[in-house]
Amino acid sequence: MRATRPVRATKPGAGNETDAGNETTSALDFDAVSHPNLGLPPLDETAGFPAGAARLRAASAEIGRRVLEGAITADPTLAERLGETGLRQLLRDTEIWNDRLALCVAADDPTPLRTFADQLGPIYRRRRVPMDDLTTLAESFRSVSRTVLAPAEQAPADTALDAAIEVFRWHRRLAGDARKRNRILQAIYKGA
Repeated sequence: MRATRPVRATKPGAGNETDAGNETTSALDFDAVSHPNLGLPPLDETAGFPAGAARLRAASAEIGRRVLEGAITADPTLAERLGETGLRQLLRDTEIWNDRLALCVAADDPTPLRTFADQLGPIYRRRRVPMDDLTTLAESFRSVSRTVLAPAEQAPADTALDAAIEVFRWHRRLAGDARKRNRILQAIYKGA
């Protein structure tokens, strides 16, 4: 089925219409629709708070360090479970988290962080990092980003982090998550 396209109303005598009896055809308007082969149009990074996003990107290394410290403070067993290599990987990944969060603030759209969180699920599952730890890391991002962003700029960041936490909770329910399980329920499921 072919979709109908909007027709732009044109001024008479503008040169883009033909009069053949009673029929009038006018030029098509594709301003709001991108080309079907190219997918969605790119995010408008000036729609939200580009100055706040620039501040987030400028302080990326400091934010990453403080986020990891905040996550370890919130869950002291994180350092024991992950070890030095796991913590270094998390610290490295906070730069990408920060960049996605800055993109969400600049565009006032939670989609970049939500899709990034969806892509993180299999990676961290392979590393044996529970999704609860990523939720802790996202909450730590929320508290640290408040030191860089103004209250109005914090709203899109909170929305994006809430969307990421929702994705982590969805991935948590899937089999293979490294979270600690109830021993009694495990014994019942095994049939022992």
